Amino acid sequence: MRGNIVVVGAGYTGMMCAVRIAHRTRRDRDVAVTLVNPSDRFVERLRTHQTAAGQELTVHRIPDILDGSGVAFRQGRVTGIDAARRCVTIDGADELHYDVLVFALGSRADTTLVPGADDHAFTLDEPQRFAARLAEPGVRTVTVCGGGLTGIEAAAEIAESRPDLAVTLVSRGEPGAMMGERGRAYLAKAFERLGVTVRAGEGVAKVLPDGVELADGTFVQSNATLWTAGVRVPDLATAAGIGTDRAGRVVVDENLRSTTHPDVFAIGDAAAVRQAWGEVHGTCQSGIPTGAHAADNIVRLLRGRPLKPFRFGYFHQPVSLGRRDAVIQFVRSDDTPRRFVLTGRAAVRYKDAVSSSPIPLFRMSKRFNVYPYLSKGGRTTR
Repeated sequence: MRGNIVVVGAGYTGMMCAVRIAHRTRRDRDVAVTLVNPSDRFVERLRTHQTAAGQELTVHRIPDILDGSGVAFRQGRVTGIDAARRCVTIDGADELHYDVLVFALGSRADTTLVPGADDHAFTLDEPQRFAARLAEPGVRTVTVCGGGLTGIEAAAEIAESRPDLAVTLVSRGEPGAMMGERGRAYLAKAFERLGVTVRAGEGVAKVLPDGVELADGTFVQSNATLWTAGVRVPDLATAAGIGTDRAGRVVVDENLRSTTHPDVFAIGDAAAVRQAWGEVHGTCQSGIPTGAHAADNIVRLLRGRPLKPFRFGYFHQPVSLGRRDAVIQFVRSDDTPRRFVLTGRAAVRYKDAVSSSPIPLFRMSKRFNVYPYLSKGGRTTR
């Protein structure tokens, strides 16, 4: 059993995968696990909307989380992958060789979708920059572009934290369209209470320095524009010749293994994962299980055992509406809404438990094989 495992990206999925491999191979001296990330700070993406609204959150350092796990941390940005030589280039200079590569770089906001977004809009990839903009004198109007769960949480958080600001949410469709009727109705009442103006059915055509232009030509003034509509995956895998889809995600088989390079596994937002009911979309809820499953399959690979297919089903859509309100839409395995919805203070506690769970999960995984699945989908995944 020999293996040099390199995990690229220390988000929720990469962290889960690295810690789990190290724990399961802790007695094997010929196995080394290295986790590579540009920053030594662990980003809680489930809370970036809080940071964007100007809230101070606890800082978690990656070396502290990894302490005692057996995972070696390498701080640096992966700038290239040589799939033929099995190595990654770090910061354009140093090379790190691998026997198995785990591609866990996640995704970033796609600001190439409309003109001006890349130049004039902020994203939750750098929430501190947006928070600094909100703190500047003269900022009175904020526009959040995108009616998905990320945009909903950001608009509500900003409106609650900064009631002096006029917050507008622009969405091509109805905000929270993936939720059921009761969930959407509760969401609409929350926006009304918080004073968030919703412009639904009017997609953004252009982002300007002082506002956004809608598809019908309407101009919406905005001193600070936050872009949450769409994501993209870094093109490192595509550039390396690893098979990817149109969105740049690594195409994987049922074992989360690249269909073109068997020494590469891909997890989380960076992987095109399909189940019997359809395609898995990028969330922490699905990402952490892919990290755990890939780790188990890599250990099976090292030990010469058959790999097992990934099975997953969704369970819920937890949405915070500021610090004092939330809505939890429970769903079927394919992420379609069920009738049951949790709201109010109970939903706040539920959502906080969900957002707080990953780091304790990583720490537990240094000692135990923790299974981070709320649902494996039952019959719908077979």
